[in-house]
Parts: sequence; structure tokens; C-alpha cells
Amino acid sequence: MLTVAKFGGTSVADFDAMVRCANIVKDRADIRVVVVSASAGVTNHLVTLSQQILPVPEQQSILGKIANIQYAISDCLPDKDEANVEIDAIIEQLAQLVTEQNTLQTAKTADAILSCGEQMSSRLFARVLRQIECQGAYFDIGNVMTTNSLYGKAVVDTQALAVNCQQLLTPQLQDVVTVTQGFIGRDSMGNTTTLGRGGSDYSAALIAEAINADDLQIWTDVVGIFTTDPRIAKSARAIDEISFGEAAEMATFGAKILHPATLIPAIRSSIPVFVGSSREPQAGGTRIMETVSSKPTYRSIALRRQQTLVTVKSPAMLHASGFLAKVFAILASHELSVDLITTSEISVALTFDNPPGSTQAGITQKVVEELEQLCDVRVENNLSLIAVIGNGLLRSQGVGTQVFDTIPQANVRMICHGASDNNLCFLVPEHEGEHVVQTLHDNLFV
Repeated sequence: MLTVAKFGGTSVADFDAMVRCANIVKDRADIRVVVVSASAGVTNHLVTLSQQILPVPEQQSILGKIANIQYAISDCLPDKDEANVEIDAIIEQLAQLVTEQNTLQTAKTADAILSCGEQMSSRLFARVLRQIECQGAYFDIGNVMTTNSLYGKAVVDTQALAVNCQQLLTPQLQDVVTVTQGFIGRDSMGNTTTLGRGGSDYSAALIAEAINADDLQIWTDVVGIFTTDPRIAKSARAIDEISFGEAAEMATFGAKILHPATLIPAIRSSIPVFVGSSREPQAGGTRIMETVSSKPTYRSIALRRQQTLVTVKSPAMLHASGFLAKVFAILASHELSVDLITTSEISVALTFDNPPGSTQAGITQKVVEELEQLCDVRVENNLSLIAVIGNGLLRSQGVGTQVFDTIPQANVRMICHGASDNNLCFLVPEHEGEHVVQTLHDNLFV
């Protein structure tokens, strides 16, 4: 049995949290690779440093906050002097990168800045493992995670990753628990890259695939995947098991527990995924598998905020060929990815995900101007996407009636149903989103 375990930012937020995670690893001899995110709060500070030109005093203040988060951990270690030397070196490197970024403002330097959080947390976690007498060794993931040079959302060369892991990573797994970083990689020129925010889960899944792991564990701060966000609906409950297809829909449409790309390697290589709480490892969690015993009509409801709806309209579409191709060519030239699409005879409605802090491209004025050369364009912001996820939604009678009769007062802006048997999606104004989710959950999950 060979398991890859990934611990998120809240799971490695402080010394006590790291000790809890280290004990999970120690108690499970099959865990041989540990992937960690940056300690909670660090990445937000790094995003600020990478995206904004700040006065020197403000830079120093943020660097100090980052250092304090890490020193609070290292100061609890018996070898704290050695640990602090490592942290000092990374903070010094970070300060130099911030100075460089203030001058050049490049995506390459931004990625180097963003990678510093995982570099620190992985070094500290390896030391925490050794403190509890579990042989842990730091490993630089850049040695195996080969990517292209698309900084901010780098694409991993999975074939190179598999070869590199077999040569550099697999041979040491019998002797030590390897602790490495999520989210980051390295291009052919030796520059640090990032896989996009939330990419630590994806990194863990890619590593699990590359080393032929039997299991992937995602340890976070909640006891598994819930029927919806329990902060929105108090009646939300944990799900014992869920299929790859359902989980993929949940991740894509807003569930925060999994990064949307995480399941791609798992599905490709049939690797079961477990999601559990590092605070309550004994409480169980959610198992994500190829096939499950239960297939309810309604499995969960996901909410994704900060959606943009773009409607393009032109009489020239009527009985014309090639119009949509021109629209999508413009979007592709700006590296924009469409989420949902609905069409009528002379108009097309498209949705785009544009969350705060995202490195993805958004609908800019330049995009609108190019589209306006073809058609009329209307852009609406401040929308929420709600996805009702389940099984047999295309075949089950009355699904649409059950859903929309439950929320008669909602101002539904767009409905997308029919492309997948696992979801029914629609848009509502941002301020209505939580209330709609709560109402649906209370009625559909009784």
C-alpha cells in the first residue's frame, strides 16, 4: 500500500496543527509522500507582494507578518536555530524578489514570490516529523515537477514527471517519508512556476499518479465533503462516499474542498481519494471512488460567486455558419475559458469564473471591443452560479419542477441543463445566492 497525503494551509497553520498532521503520518505507515500547502495566511500575503507595488515600509510589514507565522512554528522545534536559519534565508530571498517585482512586474517573478510559502512550510513539516520520531525528509518538488513557462497557470509535463519520480523520488520512499511542496514546479530554464491558486491538491494527485500510488488523502479542516457549505445551510451533512463524476462536478462548480483539476489524474489512474479533517482524523471523511453503492438524485448543491455573464447578440447569427467560431476565436486569443453556454436563434449567453485574487484572465474592455466588431455585447457582473449535483438528473422526472418551484422568488438569469447527467446549473444575482442555496437544500435534502 502506497499513499500520498496532502495537508492544506489550515492543517499546517501553526506548530500544534503541524504536530497533529505529523501524528496522522506516523500512525499510517502507508503514507510515504506528504504534500503541503503554505501555512494559512502566508499565501494571501505573498499574493499582495506579487501583485501590488507597495511602499517599502508596507513591504517590510508584510514580510514581518510572514516571518512571524513561520518563526512561531520553528521556535517550538528542538533544532529551532537550524530551522530559523532556513526561514531567514527564504525571507531574505523573498525580500529581494519583492524589490525586483516592484521594478519589473513580471509573471515569472510573481511565481517565485508565491512559491516561498510552500518552501517554508515543507521544510518545517519535515522537522516536525523528525521531532516525533518519524523519519521525514525535505524534497524540492521542482526536481520532478516539470512544467511549461506559462507562469501563474503552468501546465505539467506528466510524462517527464513520471520519469523524474521513478528516478529521484520512488527510490527513497522505503527509507523516509518524503515531504514536498504543492502548487509549484519548474520550467526547462530552471525558473519556478506555479500551477494556479489551489493547485496543491492537483500537485498531490499528479504525484500519486506518477508513483503509482494506491491512495490519495486530502487532509483539510472539515470532516469530508458536505451536501453544501455548512456555513450557508445548517442542515448540511457530510457525505460518506461519492463518485468521481459527482465530485468533479462539485469541484468545478464551487465546492472549496477540492481543486477542480485534482480529480483528473485520480480518474485517469483510478486512484481513490479520501477527504478528511486533520483536526478530527478519527471522525472519518468522504471517500471518492470510481463506483459507489448509493446514487441519490440529489447529492449536493454548490455555490460559486463572482460570475460574469456575457451575452452576444446579432441577427447575422440566423442560419449563418461560422459566427460562434469567430466569437470563440476571440475568447481563445485572450486565454478565456467559457464555463456555461446557452443559445437562441440570434444570441449566445456565456459565463466566466472570475474570483478575487485569480490569476486567470478576465473579461476586459479590449475583449468587449473585439466582440463588438461582430455583434452587440452585454456584460453582467455580480452573479452567483448555483449547481444542483446528483445522479440521473436528465432521466429523473420532475427535477426542474422540484428545483425551480422551490425558489419561485429567485431572479434566475440563466439555466444550463442537458449537457451532463450530474448537474443542473443556473445563475442568480450575487445577493440572492446564499438564500437560494439554503432554501434548495432545506427542501431537497429532507
